[in-house]
Amino acid sequence: MNDRKSFASDDLGPWPLSPTTDWLMTLTRPASTVATTMATTSGAVVLTGGTGYLGTSLAERLLARGHRVRLLVRRAAAGRAASGAEVIVGNALDSVSIATALQAGDTLVHLVGTAHPNPAKAAEFETVDLASIRAAVDAASRVAIAHLVYVSVAQPAPVMRAYVAARAAGEAAIAGSGVRATILRPWYVVGPGHRWPLILTPLYALAARVPHWRPATQRLGLVSLEQMTRALVRAVEKPPASALAIVEVPEIRAPG
Repeated sequence: MNDRKSFASDDLGPWPLSPTTDWLMTLTRPASTVATTMATTSGAVVLTGGTGYLGTSLAERLLARGHRVRLLVRRAAAGRAASGAEVIVGNALDSVSIATALQAGDTLVHLVGTAHPNPAKAAEFETVDLASIRAAVDAASRVAIAHLVYVSVAQPAPVMRAYVAARAAGEAAIAGSGVRATILRPWYVVGPGHRWPLILTPLYALAARVPHWRPATQRLGLVSLEQMTRALVRAVEKPPASALAIVEVPEIRAPG
């Protein structure tokens, strides 16, 4: 499942708020086949949290598209690495350890986060989620990587305030670093073993019909694992021309 002991890249999103009926039909279709292509980045793609729920899907997709993939993992998780990926044992909470997995010109995709986030885990949001992205930013700055990709969370949000605050602080650390970066803001990533929000779909569809709620409905909608994987691949292969790009839920859901 996840590369986790005190941390993991699991349950990407603290609470769902509103897919539409059309989106649900898209979510329940089989994952689309992605043709193998030549990698468009010059360096390797380095993943932290790369043996987790989202990281495994992304690593396999990147490898299929011809990218060189390097995973920074705990020793206990090394056996779960995607076949074909280079594995480096290290600590994603330590900037020196992260730097050992990086080379100038690489792309770093940071997927580390508290497993199954809920309000009772507010302390972990500081010691894991925020600490790990600050360590990643420090390492990225010192090594002079080409691009940092960070999975944050949709914001603002009416719930999970400590979680959102930690992710927002992580975004601020990136913005202040000068590292070229893409920040993706999903709310909840639905996929195998992570489907419970679907029971609330009728309520979200109703909320989408109310003009006052529609902006939040779009910002805090659910995305599928396939949609999130595609969006991350796009982020890796098409770095922003400017220093920082923000990708919200509607863009994450975009096909292609």
